[in-house]
Amino acid sequence: MTVIKDRFSTPAKPRDFGFFIDGEWRHGREFYERFSPSHEQSVTRTACCTQQDLDDAVAAARQAFEEGPWARQSGADRADVLLRAATLMREQAEEIAYWEVLENGKPFTQAKGEIAHAIACFETAAGAARLLHGHTFNNLGRSLFGMVLREPIGVVGLITPWNFPFMILCERLPFILASGCTVVVKPAEVTSATTLIMADILAEAGLPKGVYNVVTGSGSVIGQAMAEHADIDMLSFTGSTKIGRSCIKASADSNLKKLGLELGGKNPIIVFADSNLDDAADAVAFGVSFNTGQCCVSTSRLIVEQSVADEFERCVAEKMVKIRVGNPFDPATQIGAITTDAQNKTILDYIAKGKSEGAVLLCGGTELANEKGRYIAPTLFTHVTPDMAIARDEIFGPVLSSFRFEKVEEAIRLANDTVYGLAASVWTQDISKALTVTRRVKAGRFWVNTIMSGGPETPIGGFRQSGWGREAGLAGVEEYTQLKTVHIDADRRSHWIAS
Repeated sequence: MTVIKDRFSTPAKPRDFGFFIDGEWRHGREFYERFSPSHEQSVTRTACCTQQDLDDAVAAARQAFEEGPWARQSGADRADVLLRAATLMREQAEEIAYWEVLENGKPFTQAKGEIAHAIACFETAAGAARLLHGHTFNNLGRSLFGMVLREPIGVVGLITPWNFPFMILCERLPFILASGCTVVVKPAEVTSATTLIMADILAEAGLPKGVYNVVTGSGSVIGQAMAEHADIDMLSFTGSTKIGRSCIKASADSNLKKLGLELGGKNPIIVFADSNLDDAADAVAFGVSFNTGQCCVSTSRLIVEQSVADEFERCVAEKMVKIRVGNPFDPATQIGAITTDAQNKTILDYIAKGKSEGAVLLCGGTELANEKGRYIAPTLFTHVTPDMAIARDEIFGPVLSSFRFEKVEEAIRLANDTVYGLAASVWTQDISKALTVTRRVKAGRFWVNTIMSGGPETPIGGFRQSGWGREAGLAGVEEYTQLKTVHIDADRRSHWIAS
């Protein structure tokens, strides 16, 4: 473990990571060097794994699943391991947060909060491991008895993104383990450290060898090979809809593996005139700016009632300009750096498109000067029309597009005017309007007079092109199982062939 004497300091030299297969650390031949997006300093070096490394990891996971104890242990035994892992995560929270900040650029305070959520995921999964069950049918007649068993699906490939490296890992991993599956994880190339740290945590918690394996490298090489691998039974991928499509194609062309996909979003936040406008404005500013907008459930489309639109947009803009952007190790910082150069360019290009297409810029729209790092001011466009690029595309940055409506039906139409369906929010004091909107807007997660709230007890996932399947909660464990129907006849057979 690295001893962090001063959380505001960066490491004197980059930390070298190997990769983890069958309970052992291996060393790479080539490495990817990660420079902190906030400090522009080399902080980690992670291995560039090969196809052979992936094959070794999948073989270890297969052997652990078919021959090891994990899949056959009781739910209580699996729960014990997950709870011990949660305790170790709590003890090492600052260590985990430190490396998350250095590679990702998010504020240290936010990273600590995400680790608290990750711990809750492990604790929830531990309970779900004990509750996982099938069904019985005692209504099939005098002699026939039926059972539906839930069995772990097998070897799971898990590909995680760079925006929430540890949290998204933990919204999936403990539920995969609770089901009895084994796993091969490929974290994002730029943010692999905390996924690798997890290997030591799980080993210390008592997870058998081969159950958790980590291969590192690029998505185009290792990620694609995982999607195509014939001995991976299920692939869980979180990322863009474009790459999700390639996972579907790879599955179809290989072994028809089951897929769990959490993909893009262009999420609406609907604000009615009767809502608490100050509360709603704060939620809007938070929803689009949290994690610098690099968030699948970011509320990037504001749909506000016409009668209060001018006032409300001014209120949102006033709040957005007060957001504290900067050094992620400063406790006062609310949002940190843009994680990659490529994403920084993408966000700035969309801001330029918004201006050129005629949207009106109310605030932000510029890079923020800082001694080191990539920072973009939270940005609000108004008078946006549905045909504009900033209205339709997932920008994945702190850029908000504002639309106006006069009737409930118009608000619902605007909210559903997207290929996505990941998340949505509505703000009103009228329960009838709230229920109407909640029922008719197509989204896998919905918030009424709140934003980005909830815990790992409830499932998450998307509609439409935002993905397939559900993570977290009991549904998140069931996602990694398959059903087997069993019939038992208690009587002698009535012969078909006459004697």
